[in-house]
Amino acid sequence: MKKKLCMILLLICLLSASGAAFLFLFRKDSPVIRVSRTVSGSDARPQSARNPFSFLSVPSCVARIGDDYFIVDTYHDQILFSDSLSRPLDEWGVVTDQIRRGHTIAGDGTVYLADDTENNRILILEKKDGAFLLTQEFTDIGIRPHYVVYDEGTERFYAYSSMTGELYVFRRLPDSSQVVLEDIRSIEKLNGVYVRSFSILGDEIYFVSGNSSIIRAKLKDLSILEEYPVPAQIAGMVQLEKIQDYFYITVSTDASGSQDYATILRTRDLRLLSSGGYEDIYSYFVGGGTPYYMGSFDGHYYLTEHRIPGCSIWQFDVTDNEITNVTLLY
Repeated sequence: MKKKLCMILLLICLLSASGAAFLFLFRKDSPVIRVSRTVSGSDARPQSARNPFSFLSVPSCVARIGDDYFIVDTYHDQILFSDSLSRPLDEWGVVTDQIRRGHTIAGDGTVYLADDTENNRILILEKKDGAFLLTQEFTDIGIRPHYVVYDEGTERFYAYSSMTGELYVFRRLPDSSQVVLEDIRSIEKLNGVYVRSFSILGDEIYFVSGNSSIIRAKLKDLSILEEYPVPAQIAGMVQLEKIQDYFYITVSTDASGSQDYATILRTRDLRLLSSGGYEDIYSYFVGGGTPYYMGSFDGHYYLTEHRIPGCSIWQFDVTDNEITNVTLLY
């Protein structure tokens, strides 16, 4: 009996050791770091309501994904969608209102990722029968995840924790709608620095920050390639967008946090910023507000703006580096 018991205990120990070794190897070799919580029950019901508001409250992002247009209506804590940018706002549908101060949404044609900034989450949604279904959530995504994009070149979603210097890399599994967190990359010198966005240009990534500089790094590991200092009056940058021969940069505040310095500027060479080698282009718009995120689709460029009643989303064109056809949409 004792011999049999010893054999059983030995077998259990061997199985436990093998299991631990397998898990170690899996964690070491597999690119998957974390699988999300699957959303079910009442949280997973499709959102079907119309937008209850006829105006926007601090919109941060306007985008087109597939055949749908999206507006992240930040201070109304919701994301809107429509089949046309010309519809009145109260005719737009609600993608989700289960966010708090969200900023962006991105999609690859199958799934949509949205940052839930104040809840430190990334939400995964799918569109079913004309409505959006919340299917997964990733919690504890740094501090105030602020910006998410889909990069076709790498077939990955990238989301940034605006206060910790961490870039979260998500991947949709092949032939599936399941999304996994594949990697977390970081830039230590941005830990504790407020970063509102990043821009992926080929195999490089640019970070504009409140650290009085722009950082250019390798996308694959965030190793820094170059750093471009900027003057204090444009230190609180929001976003960088390469349009034709210029880098366009929206600015929210100066180094002290004053929105009196909010503007839009452009430069051909980021190295010229420190010496004032840039052009202020806010006069093409109303001016006096706070320009925020830019984007491009349907052959036009778009800009969201805060602080000016009745001026929230602009459309404009750039032809031979000249800004034309500036139109107020909302």
